Amino acid sequence: MVLAIALGAAAGIVGFAPLVFGLHRVKHMTDAGNLGHMGVLMLCLLLSFVLMFAFAILCINVNRDAALPFVLSEAGALSVTAIVFGVTKLARKS
Repeated sequence: MVLAIALGAAAGIVGFAPLVFGLHRVKHMTDAGNLGHMGVLMLCLLLSFVLMFAFAILCINVNRDAALPFVLSEAGALSVTAIVFGVTKLARKS
């Protein structure tokens, strides 16, 4: 169960990577309108959800008993990573 929680946390952090890439990509877009910026962010959000569900399905196929701790730790790690990312971005601006 500890391994499932650790792997779920790692999967949650990996699941946040497309969102960081999307934010970085939007920051450097100069000629796109609002739809272009939001389109990139929405595609990265979709990719993040696809990664999250793919890791969860993989865990269910490998070890069904560890699926609940894996999925809960994955969602928790994704949330904590997003909060830490937002706080550090805010702290750098001020």
